[in-house]
Amino acid sequence: MAAIVASEVPTYDINELPSVKDGMSVQEEATKRKKTSRFIEEACRILKLPRVATATALVFFHRFYAKHSFGKHDRFEVAVACILLAAKTEESPRKVVNVLEECHKLRSRAMAAGRMNNQGNSPSTTPSEPLDPKGEEFTKLKERILLLERVVLHTIGFELSVDHPYKFIVDRIKLMIQRGQIKYTVPKPGLNAQQSRDKLMNEVVQFAMNFANDSFQTSLCIQFPAEDISRACIFLGGQFAKTDADWPTVLEISDVEGFASICVQLLELISEKKGSDQAAFRAMRAELEKLRIANAKFRKNAPPHPSPKRARIN
Repeated sequence: MAAIVASEVPTYDINELPSVKDGMSVQEEATKRKKTSRFIEEACRILKLPRVATATALVFFHRFYAKHSFGKHDRFEVAVACILLAAKTEESPRKVVNVLEECHKLRSRAMAAGRMNNQGNSPSTTPSEPLDPKGEEFTKLKERILLLERVVLHTIGFELSVDHPYKFIVDRIKLMIQRGQIKYTVPKPGLNAQQSRDKLMNEVVQFAMNFANDSFQTSLCIQFPAEDISRACIFLGGQFAKTDADWPTVLEISDVEGFASICVQLLELISEKKGSDQAAFRAMRAELEKLRIANAKFRKNAPPHPSPKRARIN
């Protein structure tokens, strides 16, 4: 097993989140993040925004509620502001009127279907009512959204450059395959070496990308750097593709506890989905426990080593 050095735990304490300090349960806080993240993803799909813009909007949203309470700002209006800001940041701007109309219709449909309640709604008309672009309510909504866009910008400290796990995933998997560091646990019948490598590349990348997409429904992006999240996504993608590798070495895992935390949070998220393979999740948890035990043995026998510093994630 490769040398593993535990790094500092990120500066993140869920009990210190503003909403939790205001009395909201940790579970409710996480649920609001997840539901609003899905709203952002669907709105961005309707607006035909590129995936990187969607991911940036989600990061802005999570960062905003790391500093503000859900009880102080309408989370759906904050979501719209994040979409507008992210679209401009990623050079895919959309007209304000189009964004407001599509997000209003999406929220109305969700409420009609019972997937969303009116809790925390702003003092405007209820979302089920039609939105008249020339009406007073639209004007007021637009003013609130544009104001919130500036509040979001100040909250994130004008840090508009955002790294996402995606950019690390493909390059690292490609390198692992080129070096022969990852292979199928059971060789695929009927495929030559090149065909097997191509299939392996496609499968692991697809699974890893799916996990990266799922990660934005959680607060992982404010707990860990994007590259750390990408490592966990590749590991889980490899598990789903039924591959074998010396994961600590090939992924250069320096913080096993942090790595395991990311994996567990992602597994807990997708285990809630209907039809999830619970046996596969148990097997992955067992593999993570092996890594933890091996790391604990290594640290016990290793000479003292200074822990590398990790930047605070805002």
